[in-house]
Amino acid sequence: MRQLTPAEIKAHLEQAQTPPLLLDVREPWEYEVCRIEGSTLIPMRQIPLKAETLDPERETIVICHHGVRSYSVARYLEAQLGFSNVINLSGGVDAWARDVDPGMATY
Repeated sequence: MRQLTPAEIKAHLEQAQTPPLLLDVREPWEYEVCRIEGSTLIPMRQIPLKAETLDPERETIVICHHGVRSYSVARYLEAQLGFSNVINLSGGVDAWARDVDPGMATY
């Protein structure tokens, strides 16, 4: 798993030929407050149940509030499901709002 900062993720998204899956693993109420445009919500607790809907070959950027839950999910995707192209958003949406999108709501 790679750990990328918000600025690195932003640059990566701008250059990606094939858009990665932006997998937000926060709770629905958190996702309603703020989210990165184009992200897909699957709360952390639902990942084992919905894992078959995910493509292990697709580049996947995992997102949470501060980067802790997303790190755990990214490790799970790699270790348990064989995902080989996983990125954790270091610092989560909190850092994204601070470093990339200052107009984003925070909590």
